[in-house]
Amino acid sequence: MSAAAWLGVAAAGGVGALARFLLDGAVSLRAGSRLPLGTLVVNVSGALALGLLSGASVGGSALLVAGTGALGSYTTFSTWMLETQRLAEDGEGRAALANVAVSLAAGLAAAALGRTLGAAL
Repeated sequence: MSAAAWLGVAAAGGVGALARFLLDGAVSLRAGSRLPLGTLVVNVSGALALGLLSGASVGGSALLVAGTGALGSYTTFSTWMLETQRLAEDGEGRAALANVAVSLAAGLAAAALGRTLGAAL
């Protein structure tokens, strides 16, 4: 991989992390729900975007920069799991299960939709 690609991954990673922070905060502020909807919106939109890249057959350095750099730092598995654990620890077992089920179903559906849309491009 070239030095330019490495720099692109690093820069895109910074942009992706900032976008996650801003979107998560905006959704969480407006949602007022016990479920971590900000993380859900971020992860589902990231799954859709990664599906688009895959469906459009983006490869090489472009996939590394966009997929690994931007979307890898934008989406967040660890936050999703930590928020699920906190719900369970707070006695919100049903909410924790709903967080897992909705996140998985919506993420898979978004990735499939993204692949279909990307293939049509």
